[in-house]
Amino acid sequence: MINVRQFCSLACVLIFIITSCSSGEQKIEIPESSSQGKRRDIYFLVSAIGANSYFYDHKMGLKLAGEHFGVETQYKGPPDWNMPVMIQAIELAVARKPAGIMVIGFEESLNDAVNKAVDAGIPVVTLDSDLPNSKRIAFIGTGNYDAGFRGGAKLAELVEGKGKVAILTKIGQPNLEERVSGYRDALREHPGIEIVRVTDTKSEVPMAAQAAAAVLAAVPDLAGFGCVEAAGGAGTATALKETGLAGKVKVVAMDRGNDILNYIRDGIIDATIVQQTALMPYYGLSILYHLNHHEIPVSSDNSKAGVTGVPRLVDTGTVLVDKSNCELFMR
Repeated sequence: MINVRQFCSLACVLIFIITSCSSGEQKIEIPESSSQGKRRDIYFLVSAIGANSYFYDHKMGLKLAGEHFGVETQYKGPPDWNMPVMIQAIELAVARKPAGIMVIGFEESLNDAVNKAVDAGIPVVTLDSDLPNSKRIAFIGTGNYDAGFRGGAKLAELVEGKGKVAILTKIGQPNLEERVSGYRDALREHPGIEIVRVTDTKSEVPMAAQAAAAVLAAVPDLAGFGCVEAAGGAGTATALKETGLAGKVKVVAMDRGNDILNYIRDGIIDATIVQQTALMPYYGLSILYHLNHHEIPVSSDNSKAGVTGVPRLVDTGTVLVDKSNCELFMR
């Protein structure tokens, strides 16, 4: 049986608990994105050629970001190079009223879809390849000129500053054009090097192999290849094996597929420029999440001042991989 003293003590404890729960210190906050009438915390990454192994890291980075920020993420888009279907994927994502969308900016034809998303109040960041003429709020990706310059400098070193070289790329893709420009400037520092071809791979290994074989047939004294996208390296290695020139013509590839890394281990490719690709969706989602949840007061009224409150550009950088460290990048 509870006596008077025990009853008073129990009553005091109950009053303390009730008071504490009603105070500001113990307030339970409802996430902004889950409150009535507001956007859900779901974020989309929309890309094309999603079946390409290059996009493994994009998917991994997106998954990790979703787990770390406690939000839902979805990867959408066609498995092949199909811009109309990619545009449709952006439009379908907009219809879901997400908290943000990330878009791989393959070409300018995507601008209208990105602009419509932003006009609908959905922030968009571009990853990997930029759409600077769109209304996207930020770009997160490799500094493409720097990546090309680094590849060109390595190729110049491999051919000892002299000889004929060729560059393999996908003609017309803006981020790859920047890399080619970087290659040109790096090689220009070596008067003994001549760029004899800039050849289109269509970002397909069989096409890249044909393109490299055609260059080897036309330029029998070729000293080296510089490749600014993944298919170029794999295709060049195939052509060198088939022509018996493996190990005789220097090759700098791009990216870190296991095929490229195996060719490095076997001495067919000399080096590759590896992007920190998983960082792109991770930092992209981070920017969108903080934009939605944690405004930084750059001004007294960011909206009126025209302040986005996010960085406009994040360079995720590159790593030079050769026989000394290629095993560390195997998947």
